Amino acid sequence: MASQHTHPIEPERVAVARPRGVSPAAPERAAPTLRLLADPVHARLVSALREADELCVGDIALALDVSDSSISHALRLLRTAGVVRNRRAGRVIYYRLTDAALAAALDAVSATPNAGRRHDDA
Repeated sequence: MASQHTHPIEPERVAVARPRGVSPAAPERAAPTLRLLADPVHARLVSALREADELCVGDIALALDVSDSSISHALRLLRTAGVVRNRRAGRVIYYRLTDAALAAALDAVSATPNAGRRHDDA
């Protein structure tokens, strides 16, 4: 959908944004992951794993003050989406983020993270 606006108000910013913009297909590919991360428990879980690198279900539940069953359900969804992976150490299963899935989701919404962000946007 092309804009009816024919002249840029700030041509320098338009010139910078045009080549760095996110392709229309990138957000579509990342939409399922972004929808998962929109859930507050999922977002907090991803943040906890990002900080701690690797945690088991019980430790995540304690850290987030959420039930084990809620964490297990969230991890199942995130694992299916490829956002987390697991490893078994005896009877304990540890979860960690997959770099590729998160990077793709973040790239889908920002071609250059925080670049050009104005201070008054914070």
